Amino acid sequence: MNRVFHRQGMIAIFFLTLTLLISGCGQNDEPQELYLEGKTMGTTYHIKVFAKQQKLDSLNLLPEVTLLLKDINQSMSTYIDDSEINTFNRLPTGQVMPISRDFRAVVSESIRLGESTKTLDVTMGPLIDLWGFGPDKKPTKRPTDEELAAMVAQIGVDKLILTEQGLAKTVAGLELSFSSTAKGYGIDKVAELLESHDLTDYMVEIGGELRVSGKKPNDQDWRIAIEQPDAEPGVRKVHRVLAPGNNGIATSGDYRIYYEMDGITYSHLIDPATGMPSRHDLVSVTVLHPSAMTADGLATALTVMGMDKAKAYAEKNDLPVYLIGKSKDGLVTYSSPAFKPYL
Repeated sequence: MNRVFHRQGMIAIFFLTLTLLISGCGQNDEPQELYLEGKTMGTTYHIKVFAKQQKLDSLNLLPEVTLLLKDINQSMSTYIDDSEINTFNRLPTGQVMPISRDFRAVVSESIRLGESTKTLDVTMGPLIDLWGFGPDKKPTKRPTDEELAAMVAQIGVDKLILTEQGLAKTVAGLELSFSSTAKGYGIDKVAELLESHDLTDYMVEIGGELRVSGKKPNDQDWRIAIEQPDAEPGVRKVHRVLAPGNNGIATSGDYRIYYEMDGITYSHLIDPATGMPSRHDLVSVTVLHPSAMTADGLATALTVMGMDKAKAYAEKNDLPVYLIGKSKDGLVTYSSPAFKPYL
């Protein structure tokens, strides 16, 4: 059930469960906090907005946020049988499907990121299922090299055709999954909604990805904690705290979802070029970008690349990126030149 209430004091949220310290004042002419939370996209959302009480009282944000996220979920959820994405996934080869503005925005950026990084591929859902990381799947055996080669040949954003008329596929059975971009898009749309009401001091979080803007009361900057990737199982610790400015923030890593088979550990992050799970030294990637959707997609793509390629890509594209890798001597870290101002 969604809840909406006002409260003051101190709130702690860890990131990826988030850690924010928020303090308010009791005077009506000072910024007050509006807090919204609920469920969406198979996960939860949390929204914090600071504004004068009179401004907050003039709005009824919860119904607007609920409807907005419901529409996005109806468009992009593979768990809803008649969703827009499932309708496309059932589409025959060569048939053009008119698509909504929201769907076009996500598929367009997903294609752009896929072509740029070569490691983000929103068509590789069947490959993920083949490895046993799909919904309700459990691995029983490693796919054969022949199965992987056949699957790799049938996926890729180059097999999508996006035109003004809509979207089509050139390969039978091609399917989309926006697990790396839809949450970020939902965050961006909620941020746009808040800003349409002249609300500029906010934090929006969906499933661990977030976007912040403006300030907290008393002119305090938003501060976000990056999680320590080698903490004991079930324990979450702060690795480093940053001040992200007005940006979306996304963190991806291979230390939470994996399985072992025949003595080999397999990550859920798969390289679409080889069909193989990533096996390298990079365990956590944090990306800042004005768009939470773009940050979300890039975090996944850079994690699949590995430390050296991710560093090169970040520097070439002037991206604010923070990497955590592993070595025989423990964790190693890297801050791209564009990231250093946020530390």
